[in-house]
Amino acid sequence: MSRSTRAAGRRSAPRGSRSRHKAHRARTASKAIGLTLVSALIPGSGFVMGGRTKLGAFIITLSVGLLGLAAYIGLTHRDSVVELAVDPSRLLIATAVVVLLGFCWICIVVSSHKLLRPVSVSAVGRLAGSAFVGLLCFGIAVPTTVAAQTVMAQRDLVGNVFQSEGNSKSATRPKVNKKDPWANTPRLNILLLGADDGVGREGTRTDTVMVASIDTKTGDTKLISLSRNFMRMPFPEDSPLHKFYPTGFWDPDLGNVEQSEFYLDAMYRNIPLAHPHVLGPSDNEGADVLKVSVGEAMGLKIDYYMQVNLQGFEQIIDALGGITVNINYKVPIGGDYKGPGSADDILPSRYLQPGPNQHLNGHDGLWFARGRYGLSDPSRQERQRCTIHAIVNSANPSALVTKYQQIASASKKLLRTDIPQEILPAFIDLGMKVKNANVSNVDLDKSKNFPSGKNPNYEAMREIVKNALETKTKPVASTPSSTPTKKPGSTKATTKPPAGGTENLKDACAYHPVNP
Repeated sequence: MSRSTRAAGRRSAPRGSRSRHKAHRARTASKAIGLTLVSALIPGSGFVMGGRTKLGAFIITLSVGLLGLAAYIGLTHRDSVVELAVDPSRLLIATAVVVLLGFCWICIVVSSHKLLRPVSVSAVGRLAGSAFVGLLCFGIAVPTTVAAQTVMAQRDLVGNVFQSEGNSKSATRPKVNKKDPWANTPRLNILLLGADDGVGREGTRTDTVMVASIDTKTGDTKLISLSRNFMRMPFPEDSPLHKFYPTGFWDPDLGNVEQSEFYLDAMYRNIPLAHPHVLGPSDNEGADVLKVSVGEAMGLKIDYYMQVNLQGFEQIIDALGGITVNINYKVPIGGDYKGPGSADDILPSRYLQPGPNQHLNGHDGLWFARGRYGLSDPSRQERQRCTIHAIVNSANPSALVTKYQQIASASKKLLRTDIPQEILPAFIDLGMKVKNANVSNVDLDKSKNFPSGKNPNYEAMREIVKNALETKTKPVASTPSSTPTKKPGSTKATTKPPAGGTENLKDACAYHPVNP
């Protein structure tokens, strides 16, 4: 190659570079900062404006493609998203992907600024540009970190609360088709337990025992509350426990008297102690005992249980930002009633006052559900159902997004269940149906079937439950009872559904000041 040819090459080749250098010289520091902001909002645009057109076009195309793919999957493949949300291994991969994308985004912003900033810039301009880029990187790093922490919180929750079938033991859990869990299950029956294992309590007692019977096609749910002082809780004839308690859980030698150690709320603790492993291998023998006995008492096959530690209950309410309930009568906070004529009563520290749309924090929400001093057991059961109703209503998308880490942390500490990981996607879909469906209470007719807990009429209760679950009509709204109860000095009557009927929880939990 001749000297003239090499010289001509040197003169012609740098034209693109000289044009970019001229643009850099003409560009001010403030303009470079503005263009850097654009490059952060539209990854790859900074490279295009800086002359690296092919690289910039590739990054823009990749970014748009990833956003489009995410939108497409979110809108058309919701099942896949749900499966991802309840699969610990996939959640770990998702965390790594989130961190990688955040890191790549920061690298693109830094590289774009270096390409866009003027060739010669004052120290002040360089400092301002560096500071702005630092802020942009911080603005990317924070949501990336929060997103990664949220995904890990979900993974931690799923891994701690919901065990896979292979890693857990249950003597009563059904075998299901994981692809279509409800194919042969028109109604799913879940036992809801509130375990009161606080300071000063010997062992664990299930002060709250409820059955949620859910229509798997519509999500319509019937709640059935059992009294904590039920005695003679039955067992099926084919259960190993039937030979120990052929006439139900009580001690005939003590006679027909109240036997607190044979109440429903004592079964969780006392039966596994008296007859360990009687039902077979189990991670929670007390819950399995209750599933068998409650199912027999109500004429249902109980599929799964969910157990809540009431002492940690307030944490999840606080994580949701509180709950809103209607308070129809004074509800005690604290207090311990020792019995008629006793001088050892511990008075409540204060009362929740009646009023509509009362917003309660975790502490007060817990006592709204469990306050008992001077009140009847049915009124307590009703408030517990209303608390569940309020929690479902409080679990709105904004609360779940903004406070999910708190919710997941609280749930991990207070929940136990035998629902296996493998069918969680189906449970989440069913839960969305329940949130938008009708939820009603089944009245077991206390006046006829269990005026006391000594000898409940389980056969009559089974008939009520059967009729309530078979009905195709809308639940009966509250109507005045024929025998209204009154407080001394009060003229307002309690409105209740017909004995043995059903009552919509929206009606039951509405504001209508009554006596408990």
